[in-house]
Amino acid sequence: MREDIKQAYELAKAAYAAIGVDTDKAMEELKKIQISMHCWQGDDVQGFLFKDASLSGGIQATGNYPGKATTPDELRSDIEFAYSLIPGKHRFNLHAIYADTDEKVDLDELEPRHFEKWVAWAKKLGIGLDFNPTCFSHPMAESGFTVSSADDKVRNFWIEHCKRSRRIADYFGRELGTKCVTNYWFPDGYKDIPVDREAPRRRMMESLDEIFSEEMDPQYNLDAIESKVFGIGVESYTVGSNEFALGYAISRDKAYCLDAGHFHPTEVISDKIASVLMYTKELLLHVSRPVRWDSDHVVILDDELNAIAQSLVRTGLIERTHIGLDFFDASINRIAAWVIGTRNMLKALLKAYLEPTEELKKIELEGDYTSRLALTEELKMYPFAAVWDYYCETMGVPVRDSWLPMVKEYEKNVLSKR
Repeated sequence: MREDIKQAYELAKAAYAAIGVDTDKAMEELKKIQISMHCWQGDDVQGFLFKDASLSGGIQATGNYPGKATTPDELRSDIEFAYSLIPGKHRFNLHAIYADTDEKVDLDELEPRHFEKWVAWAKKLGIGLDFNPTCFSHPMAESGFTVSSADDKVRNFWIEHCKRSRRIADYFGRELGTKCVTNYWFPDGYKDIPVDREAPRRRMMESLDEIFSEEMDPQYNLDAIESKVFGIGVESYTVGSNEFALGYAISRDKAYCLDAGHFHPTEVISDKIASVLMYTKELLLHVSRPVRWDSDHVVILDDELNAIAQSLVRTGLIERTHIGLDFFDASINRIAAWVIGTRNMLKALLKAYLEPTEELKKIELEGDYTSRLALTEELKMYPFAAVWDYYCETMGVPVRDSWLPMVKEYEKNVLSKR
C-alpha cells in the first residue's frame, strides 16, 4: 500500500465519519456491483458472424482508430486486459453477431453451440454473460422493419432469431450459474410521417408475444424490452417507443431497459428509474452519453451519471437493477473507452454510497430544504477521490491515470500489429 494513498484515505475516512458515513462499508457495497461491459465497443459493432457487414438500423460508429478486434480471440484478449484495469469483477454483454463459430450460419439458425467458446471463456474468468438478439445490419432489416414488418417472411425470420436468442441466453444462465439478461431492441420505424401508427405496433406486440411464448426459467434468463425515441432513418416514427416498450414490459411482466440516449435531448433517465421500478420487478440500464442525439459517447463522470447512481443507491433500487454500458467510440483507443466508462460508472456509485442518505432523507421529510441544498452541495467537495484511490489500490488495479501508460504499451505491442 502506497503511504500517500493510505494517509489520504485515513483523512477522508475521518471526514466522512464525522457526517455518519462509513467509507469501509461503502467500498464493500461497491464490490457487489457487477457492470455488464459491452462487446461492441471493442470492434465498432461489427461482430464475427458476417464478414464485411455494413452497419444499419441507425447504428453508427464514427472514427477509424487503429487496432480494433477482428476475431473473437482478439476481443477476448482486449476485454481481459480492460478488466485488469478496472476494480471488481464484471460481466460481459454479447450481441448475437458475435457468435464464435466456423460454420456458415444465419441469425435464424443460431444455437447455443455457436457460443460454447464464449461460455468456456466466461467460466475461466468466473464472470456472467448477458445477451442481445441482433436485429440490424442484415439484409432482412433493409426495409426498416423487423418484428413489426408487414411482410410475413421478414417478420417470421426475426421472430425465429429472437426465439433462438432466448434459448442461447438460457444456456448462458444454466452453464454459468448466473442469470443472463437478454435485451430486445428493434430499429423499426419510418423516416417520414406514417398514416397508420397502430398496425406496426400491433404486429410488434404480437411478435413479442410469440417470442416469449416458450417458458423459460427466470432463474437463468431475464427478458428486457428497450425503447427508443428516434434514430437515423426513423426520424418520424419509431415502433418501439417509450410508451409501447414500457407498456409491454409492465403488462407482460418483463424488465424494461432505460437507455440514456433513447429519449428527447432534454430528458434524462435518472428521474425515470424510481417510476419504472414501481411497476416492473427489475430494470436494465444502458448507460451511455448522448450528445444532441443517441450518439453513444463514452461515459464521463458528469451530473447525469452521478444522478443515475444516486437514484439507484439512495432508494435501494440498485438491488433490482442491472447496469450495462452502451457506447461505441471508434475515434479513440477502444480499450481506453471501456476503462474510462466503466471506472466512471463505479466512481459515481461510490460517490452515492458515500452520502449520509438517511440523514438527508430525514431532513427532507422535515421540510428543511435549506439544509438539504446546503448539505448536498457541500458533499460535492468531500474527499471522494481519496476513497476511490484507496479502493483501486486495495483491489489491485492502477490508481488514478497510471492505467493509461499500460494501455499505450498494449497498443504498441498488440493493437498496432493487427
